[in-house]
Amino acid sequence: MRILPSSPVSSILAPGLLLAVVLCWSATADAQQPIAEERSGDRTEAVDGLGEEAGSRAHPTRSPDEVLLEILSRGRLELDQSAMERFRPGYAFWQHVFTIPDGSVAYGSAHDGRLLAVFPVRGDWSREARWVDPSLAGTVNGQRLESRLTQRRDQVAEILEASAGPVVHNATRGRFLSPNARRYGAFLEDWGAIYERFGVPAEIGLAQAVIESGLNGTIRSEARAMGFCQWLEQNWNLMKRLAPNEIEGHNQTTQAPYCAAYLTILATKYGSFIPALSEHHAGGTNVGRTVINGARLGGTEIREQYFMGSELARDLRTLSLSEYREVVRSYGPRSFLYAEMVFGNTYTVRALMESVPQTRIHAMRAPRNIPLTEVTQRTGLSVDEVRRFNPALIRQVPRGANLYLPMRVDAFGADVSFWHRPADPAYLQVLNEFMGLERSVEEWESNAFLPLLRDFQRRFSATGTEEGAVMATVLAYVLHESTTSRRAEILTDFRTSEHIQRLFQRGVQERETARSTSLTAG
Repeated sequence: MRILPSSPVSSILAPGLLLAVVLCWSATADAQQPIAEERSGDRTEAVDGLGEEAGSRAHPTRSPDEVLLEILSRGRLELDQSAMERFRPGYAFWQHVFTIPDGSVAYGSAHDGRLLAVFPVRGDWSREARWVDPSLAGTVNGQRLESRLTQRRDQVAEILEASAGPVVHNATRGRFLSPNARRYGAFLEDWGAIYERFGVPAEIGLAQAVIESGLNGTIRSEARAMGFCQWLEQNWNLMKRLAPNEIEGHNQTTQAPYCAAYLTILATKYGSFIPALSEHHAGGTNVGRTVINGARLGGTEIREQYFMGSELARDLRTLSLSEYREVVRSYGPRSFLYAEMVFGNTYTVRALMESVPQTRIHAMRAPRNIPLTEVTQRTGLSVDEVRRFNPALIRQVPRGANLYLPMRVDAFGADVSFWHRPADPAYLQVLNEFMGLERSVEEWESNAFLPLLRDFQRRFSATGTEEGAVMATVLAYVLHESTTSRRAEILTDFRTSEHIQRLFQRGVQERETARSTSLTAG
């Protein structure tokens, strides 16, 4: 697995802030690492035959198909980063939101993402501010600040913009990540290798996991969505019915392949991870409207269309949500920010992976129900350590499910750690062909496209590989979505409706008037 080198944006990071969450738990991570080494080395008598791959992570020379997969994946990401730097150059700011402890409001530059200042949610903002940019120190002194936090945040943003230019601000959420980083940070390399096997750059997949779950496989949202990619329970239940093997959805190492497969399917649909991430969050119908609006504004390619349509949705909601609801629907503020939040936290992922000693995860397919007591007895691991690898494990591993451990134990079933070995050429050939599809989003939404997806589903399944089975399962899920939803019909109506087009034009004109008025007032 290769993590893309940091771009020049890395030079803006404030020393110590990005690694704040790492510093508080590095000792714990260091203490955990010898556990895996000891169990797989000094206590080999407790495990029935250690796999050859328990030592080195090195892979043989890569095949042409592996090189092509990297070109497709990284090429897509590089185009996305260029678009992000053009349309959302302050995206790096979002790393600070997830590495500074809760209880503060962070302000950053919308031009380059550098952190400007941090204010306490409770306290005197004139006296207790932390000025990361010294040139701004004292900017709010003598100002009569609003008593309500929401109004005060916007007021301070206006004050800072007079000196620093456009700013972005958000409440900090470091405690959402830090306890899970302590517990699971050692697994990032193997989780990243899983994402890479499906054509998703490790830092993108893991950054999404950071902002969605804080790396916690069992965390649930208010809507009861769960884990790395926050699928609803009904989504996981459908996936379980479609999959050839037992899925225990509370294990992050189980979630990662399915999240990766879904993201690579969406990224192939759009030719970009940016709208793919947004669809994962906001839904395909909302993103479809956004892209259509971007094309109406003159966007010539998918990234441009998405960002232009996204900015219009934000602006029309600000002007009058009630008047322009039919144009923007439920594409809201978080939908607008979602992709840049993910891209911003690729820096968080890199910092964690560089700072925490990594532990290998070995997967075994249980041939029978395996009690937790048997796992601890055979391995010598504590219950807590076994559950660190398997958060879903309460009493036993069900037959057909995966058991994850820091070593391979032959008695616990066949080795299914596909990320530890080179990809099967048959799988790579199908994946590369799939990722290389160049079809319009409109074609993807049409019924005429379904036979092609079904053919890829069949071909992935026919590879007889773990990865192929996952891709086939998730394609079956996507096909089910396509045939049971009204998305294609809704987007066709949105694209051709004269009423929507008139409303769109009125919104564009009102936005231009508002901008002109703002410039005149300035």
